[in-house]
This record gives sequence, C-alpha cells and structure tokens, in this order.
Amino acid sequence: MSEKFSTEKDGQIDFYNQFLPRINPNLTVEDIIANNNDGVLNGNLIEFKLSVKDLNEVLFQCIKYLSALRIKGTPVPASIVIVDLNSTKSYLYKSENYLEFIEKIYNGGASKNNSGFIGGEPEQIFNYSKSVETENLISLLKENTFTKIHIDENCIVGWAEHYYRIKEIARKEDFLGDDKGKHKTIGEIRNPTVFKDYIYAYEGETNVKFNYLMDKLNDTILKKNLGAFYTHPLYAQKAAELVRKAIERVPEGNDYIILDRCAGTGNLESALTDEELSHCIVSTVEYYEYKVLQELIGSKVRAIIPPTETKETFNAGLVNGADALSKEYVENEVIKQYIDNPKYTIILFENPPYAETTSIEHQKSGKGKESSAWKQSYVVTEMKKEVKGTVSNDLGNAFIWSAFKFYLRQPTDSYIVFSPVKYWKAQHLINKKFLDGYAFNRRHFHTNIDACVMCALWSNENSNINEIKINGIDIDEKTNKFRDEIVLPVKQIFNSYSDFYFDKQKYDADKQSSILCNLDGTEYTGNTRRVNPVVNENIIGYLAVYSSGFDNPDLHSSLLTCGRYDGNGFYLRKTNYLEKLPMFAASRYITYNREWTERARIMKSADKAETFFADAKNGKLNNFFLKCLLFTCIEMQNHCRTFTGSDGRFYRNELCLDTTNGETVASKDIKNLKANETEKTILELYSTLLNHVKETKEYRKELTYGIYQIFAEIDTSYTDEITGKTVYNNIQVHSDLQAMKELCKTYYNTEIVPVLFKYEFLK
Repeated sequence: MSEKFSTEKDGQIDFYNQFLPRINPNLTVEDIIANNNDGVLNGNLIEFKLSVKDLNEVLFQCIKYLSALRIKGTPVPASIVIVDLNSTKSYLYKSENYLEFIEKIYNGGASKNNSGFIGGEPEQIFNYSKSVETENLISLLKENTFTKIHIDENCIVGWAEHYYRIKEIARKEDFLGDDKGKHKTIGEIRNPTVFKDYIYAYEGETNVKFNYLMDKLNDTILKKNLGAFYTHPLYAQKAAELVRKAIERVPEGNDYIILDRCAGTGNLESALTDEELSHCIVSTVEYYEYKVLQELIGSKVRAIIPPTETKETFNAGLVNGADALSKEYVENEVIKQYIDNPKYTIILFENPPYAETTSIEHQKSGKGKESSAWKQSYVVTEMKKEVKGTVSNDLGNAFIWSAFKFYLRQPTDSYIVFSPVKYWKAQHLINKKFLDGYAFNRRHFHTNIDACVMCALWSNENSNINEIKINGIDIDEKTNKFRDEIVLPVKQIFNSYSDFYFDKQKYDADKQSSILCNLDGTEYTGNTRRVNPVVNENIIGYLAVYSSGFDNPDLHSSLLTCGRYDGNGFYLRKTNYLEKLPMFAASRYITYNREWTERARIMKSADKAETFFADAKNGKLNNFFLKCLLFTCIEMQNHCRTFTGSDGRFYRNELCLDTTNGETVASKDIKNLKANETEKTILELYSTLLNHVKETKEYRKELTYGIYQIFAEIDTSYTDEITGKTVYNNIQVHSDLQAMKELCKTYYNTEIVPVLFKYEFLK
C-alpha cells in the first residue's frame, strides 16, 4: 500500500480495487461516484488527494459536497474520510459537527475558494499501510449511518422528489401535510418515517415558508394534472404594470374586480398594492396552495373561492368548488354578482396552467385517463362547440377562451394573461385588441426550458391585427435583476407546410414495400404503421416536418431513407426533392438558435408559398436549393442510412456526399453549387472525415455513409469508470464531426436562415 501515485485517478482506482472487495464486492466505482465527488461509500463521503497540504481546506471542500447532497435530497453521510494517497493516511471527521456549514448554500466549484476555513481535529487518523489500521478503516467504510439535516426552502424540493421516487403512489399531503385546517394529515416532513434516519422533523406550523415552491412540491401526477402556477417575482412586477394600465381603463363611476382563477399561492399578486389586492378575487384548485393562499393574502383580498375551509373543502388533494373549468365555478355567486353588474369592470389577471396528459409519468402510473379529466370539464365541452381542431387539447387555452366567453363583457374589460404566443399566433383562439405586453423567459417559471412566454394585456374589443410587438425581458440569475429589454415582433401564421409544400401526387410506378424506418433511420419492426410503404426508382428518402412550433424539434422533423413508421410526411423524389429541402432546413432553426426569444415565438409557415413557387420556377432559388442540399448533407438530423432491409433490398443513402461506392443523387447535384470559401471548407472537411472513417475498425466498405450514420456507428465511445468522462474510440472522427457541427451552425445562420425568413418558411 506504499506505492507512490503520479495522478489522483490512479490512486483512486488502486484504493477502491483493494478496499471494495472487503466492503461490498457487488459495488462498482460508478455506484460510488454518482454525485460528482470522489465517492460516497455507505455512510462515508471520501475525498482523495495525492498529498493533503491543508486539512481545513479539503474538509471545507467536503462540506460543500455534503451541502449539495442535502439540496438534492440525498442522505448526508455521517463520516467524512479524507485520503492522502501517497502517505497512505486517511482522516476521519464527523459531519454532524459541521451541520451549520452543511446547511448553507455555496456557489461555484466545490474545490475553489476553500482557504481560511477552520475545522476541528480529526476524530481519528488511519495509517492504512498497517494491517490493524487497514481493518479499522474497512470497518468504518462498512458503516451506513447518516447525519440528520433540517428541512428548509433550499432543500425541500430535492427531498420531495426523493420521496415521490420511493413512494410512487404518494400524494402531496403524505409529504407536506400538517395539522392545520379541517383536513389533518401529518406528512413525512413533520413525522419522518421513510426519512427518519436522514431528516429532523420540520417544526413549522404551516407551509407558508415554501410559498414560492408549492408547485414544485406536487407529487408527480399532480404536477401533470395541474401544470405550473409559479411566476417569478420580477415578472410579477412587470405584469402588475399591465394591471395598472387595465385599471386606468375603468370608466368613471365604475368599480372593478381583479379575478385570478389559478392563483396558486398568490405570488402573481405579490406585486400588487394593498389597494389593488382589495379588489382581487382569487382561487386555486390545489389544497395546500389554497391553505397558503389563505394565510398570505386572505385578509387582504375581496374574496377567495371558497371563502373559508369546511370539512367538505378537501377532495383528494384538491379544493371543492375551486375548479375554474367546472360549471359550478362559472356560476359561482360570489363572482357572478360582479359579472352581472355593469357598474363593475372586470379584469382577469392569470398565469394559466398547462398539462401534458400523454406524458410517460401518466402512462407508467396508469393515470392517463385521470389526468385528462379536465378535457371532459364543462368549460372544455362548451369550448368544443365553438372551437374546432386540437386547440381544445391545451389546458391553458381553456382558461383563455373561457375568460372572454364567461367573464369579459364590456369593451373596457381587460385580460392580463401569461401564455406561449401560440394561442394567438398559430391557433387564432382570440381576435381581440392588443394593448401592451411582454415576453418573458420560461426558464424562470420553474422549468429548465429557455422559451418565450407572452404576458399580454388584451382589451375585450375585436381586432383583426396580425402582427404585434412585445418587450422581451430576461432575468440575470446571478444579480436577480432584469437584463436589457428588446423589442420582439410576433406575426400570425395561417398556412402549414402540408397545405402547400408536401408532395401529395400519386405515382403510378410506386410499388408496395414492407420497410419503414424508426426515427433514428434503422428499420422499424413494430406494429404501428401510419404510412403506406412504397419503393420507386425515383424515391430517395422520406421527409416528415410537422407542427408549427419547435417544442419537440427532433420528434417533429425526420429525414429518412424509407417511410417513417408513424407518417406525418411524404416521399422525396429525384425530380423535385431540392425544392422540398427548405422545409427540412427550417425545421432545424431552434437547434442553432436556442435563445429564449426564439422558441415558442418563431414558427414554421407556408404563408409565402405563392411567391416561393414563382421564384423557384423562374430559377431565382436554384443556388439556394443547393445550399440547402449542402446543409442537409452535413446536418445531424438527416437520419438517412444505408442498410439491407429485412425484405432483402439494399437501401442506399442518396442524401450524402460519400462517393466511395459511386455518385449519390446529392453528390451529383452539389457539383452545380457555386461554392464560396465556407462551402469549400465544408466540402474539404467532409472529405477529411470520410478518410478518417475508412481508417476505423467499425467501417464497412459496402456502405455509403452520411453524417448521422458516421456518428451512430463509427463515432463510438465508452465511459471511464473512475472519472465518469466519455472516451472516444476514434478521436479523429469525433473531432471532425465536432468541427463540422460548428461549421454547420455558422453556415446555416449565415446562408440559409435569412432566405427562410424571406419566404416565411420561418415567421
């Protein structure tokens, strides 16, 4: 054990190889280092150093690791073991002695800025070059004890997610319940059973401390049923400015109410003055949010639905009488007295929920039907009588439609609503007068997605405008301040690609086939078949581009050698494929433009199809089509592959530039491109990449390779079991692909995107 190590990694491997067989031979190194530290082994956090120069500094680094575990809802090991590899010594500290520091929040890397910390003496020092002390260290590493931590707003979400993973059928009350109100269920945080060895009982009488986190504390299914109600306080302030503009519109002699049917815990109302709150009527359908809402603003608002809690209020985690989509709510007497009184101006102020009722969580839990119950609600049933198509599938749309249907009656009534712009831009759900609005970054609404959410002030007056401008504002998470405002245009779209650009012609030479493709370009073997598979000498691929938005860009965009199993596209033909490629190019926009201002604001359209066809016919677009072809040949979402199908037919990728086995359709046509310097660089890199591909053991000379097939079958890798890092088997191939990716992005945004906007493939 006295071997000297030149790298920490070598010492780590040696340590685990020697100790793990004695502690638990079933454990792997990957199991131990799963939390971005040197290892958690049973109840021990282990930190390795080649040579420990400052125990206090390393101890503080370990404290930061334990702080991160606590925030994630991961048990905090009772022991901290610092291993000095080259002196074969380990130092034991007890984490309970440093709980005050563990329960703080640290920013930046755990290994940085650790000097100056003063810790106590080690509980014990092991010299594991000696047999007796080695046995003592093994005994310690077998211990599986943990330090109890206190639940607070910094860690409760992590522990809630941990709890719901263990208790898949648990409800929110099982985790968060208290003994206040008519419904008394003492939850896990107040009486730990699952986490009895890991957390102290939370002593707060109510859950008001977790006000801004209540939506994140819902159990998995409730999250999907209810959507999210959270609004960032800074965005609430901006929205309040729109409320005040709506109040200015109240006619002289009128009073007004501000109605929020999905208030959550009231954080949207947090930016309102007490005077403005006195005009508010609020409700929320989730029981524990209702209790917090009562506690925070119940004494300040005009009304809460229902006004007080009774023994009938609680209903399986929800609030009886507070379902805004029910007939009971629409006819609620407290609200209706103002709706029916012309001397009251109605202002709705809402961040409506959204629901993903086909999510994996619902299917796994067998609650798909339950989660779609809102689709059978009174409001949605009435909505379907007037609104056709898929518009009624969005829970948020039900709130927006019903606002104008049941609550807004006079021209001076107003609606301030948070929602992606799709309801106005693409779905044309309303045609009302736009007064003002903002664009906010969805990331700050308790999601991990950068996307545009519009907060609009609508007047209850009809209008046929088809373009609006909104002020885009992001938040700097470090300073918690607004970034600079930018003006963002939003234009309505009216026509889809399938209306004008899909090839719907019947070809007499088409022959029945049996081969369809998965999304990754491999042969499909499942039973779902929504397209008729055919073969023809003029077929070179299958293009599926659907959905106006970019919510799932890789799902809604496919380029395959054979038909896509679930359809949504058409076969590409040698005779006309070039003029179809702009659709594929447009479908990749969000991949190379990930700014929050783009997703959910920019969409796909065919609104300038007539101009496009005219310019295509007179040859104006010939070189642009070839640019789209070059882009298609280097874009990773082109999943065309070369393979032999189960029908015995050889299917060749014709939309690539590999001419090893003869010219492809693409390689022939690309010769007509008047290549600029960037395009010459791309073509040279493509050639270099193919040369490197041919040097690999994975290369099969009978295949014609496109970029994606190279990525999937040649650019193989494995994970280093110690560092957890990816190691590439063919580094030159991988490097070429990375370089091509950067070239592709620059080329796309410079040469392709402006033309796509000109012809409104993107709008």
